[in-house]
Amino acid sequence: MARALLHPAPKPLVFVLSLLPFAWLVYGAFADKLGANPAEYLSRATGDWTLRFLCLTLAVTPLRVMAKLPTLQRFRRMLGLFTYFYVFLHFLTWAWFDQGLDPGEMGKDIAKRPFILVGFLSFLLLTPLAATSFNRAVKAMGAKRWQALHRIVYAIPFTAILHFFWMRAGKNDFAEVAVYAAILAVLLGWRVREALRRRKGVGVAARAQATSRPS
Repeated sequence: MARALLHPAPKPLVFVLSLLPFAWLVYGAFADKLGANPAEYLSRATGDWTLRFLCLTLAVTPLRVMAKLPTLQRFRRMLGLFTYFYVFLHFLTWAWFDQGLDPGEMGKDIAKRPFILVGFLSFLLLTPLAATSFNRAVKAMGAKRWQALHRIVYAIPFTAILHFFWMRAGKNDFAEVAVYAAILAVLLGWRVREALRRRKGVGVAARAQATSRPS
């Protein structure tokens, strides 16, 4: 499996597969297959795919560690950029179809509706991560500052789920919200457990080193 993942073919394959939802939406828009309210369909579909790619991006590290496949890491950046690609489309459908690309109306809607505010916050949080996802940005910022910035990704599941929850609250439909919340809770919970385990390991090692020193 590790050798297969190192082959040049998987990356283009993942790229093409990640574009398929977008290709379907473009086809559906031109072929009039998006239902009676295409704008609502596009907004919902792009929001759903943002959440799916966010889950996939956050799943890379746990899968890499548990399956002992370090080569999986090479797909995380691409999946993260597709998360931003779909959240940008989600933002664009709202800004274009709902607000007519009018900055004043957009500002009023953000201030008036909490679920729009939280969704816009998720978009803003993802923007610097996408903008600094390239090797040049890592070199320019330095590894420590780059890593500190990219820890923002752990806040995004909370704002994204809250946005989704408030959006579905009007229809009293929380089934999908619960599914995504459970997946993201597991992925973040794994990271918390690993961080506590590492901290405990460092503490044990430090105590062992201290007791081994001659008095």
